[in-house]
Amino acid sequence: MKIISANLNGIRSAHKKGFFDWLKTIDPDVVCVQELKAQEPDLSPDMCNTDTLRGHFYAAQKKGYSGTGLYSRATPLEVITGFGIAEFDNEGRYLETLLDDTVVGRVRVVSLYAPSGSADDQRQASKFRFMEVFLPHLKALIAKGDEVVICGDWNIAHQKEDLKNWRGNQKNSGFLPEEREWLSAVLALGLVDVFRVLNPIDEPKNLDQYTWWSNRGQAWQNNVGWRIDYQFATKGLAARAHKTEIYKSQRFSDHAPLIIDYT
Repeated sequence: MKIISANLNGIRSAHKKGFFDWLKTIDPDVVCVQELKAQEPDLSPDMCNTDTLRGHFYAAQKKGYSGTGLYSRATPLEVITGFGIAEFDNEGRYLETLLDDTVVGRVRVVSLYAPSGSADDQRQASKFRFMEVFLPHLKALIAKGDEVVICGDWNIAHQKEDLKNWRGNQKNSGFLPEEREWLSAVLALGLVDVFRVLNPIDEPKNLDQYTWWSNRGQAWQNNVGWRIDYQFATKGLAARAHKTEIYKSQRFSDHAPLIIDYT
């Protein structure tokens, strides 16, 4: 089961840059996308479905903003839009499917676009409200007993190894102590940061691996990035993971796709 997570920073923009042509060469089983910046009627047929994948979408009420999508090879047993909190459901931040994979079994796959607080204090306050209500939702989701993987842009770098300039960002949104502690609490529910387990920080070759780069300055060229896109999986599914990649050979967005193979 090959799963990709990618913040597209606009699905129409990513389409023009070749994202869907690239997907055909990768042949994934599931693709979770975030930041659609489009309503479903805005999507062309080849953005809605590929030759092998069927898409489901949850757009924000505000046009040109936020939104999530999820493509899967298998037909979902269930598709759930939102997690019951209007403030965040109105922004299309959560899309969940229940899949029955022939190898892995029943898996709840979530495409998540967590709020950013970098714009101003008001958005940071919204991010803190999200953190407060999303943790109990995750706990209830895991309690259902299926394997779970939450894929997406969490807008938080967990450890100092997850961003280049960690010293200068300790008071900035995305690396605040309370945000990092909250992400630890998320993992303590029984989830695994699959990429980090397969790429431990005590090996030098695994450092400087990021998924997002600011458009300011020469961040991409100098690899001054943040690892804020994750696949957090329950332990049974995480134990099947054997290969990971942050794909940077082509640029579809200010984020790079995160690919993980589960066998």
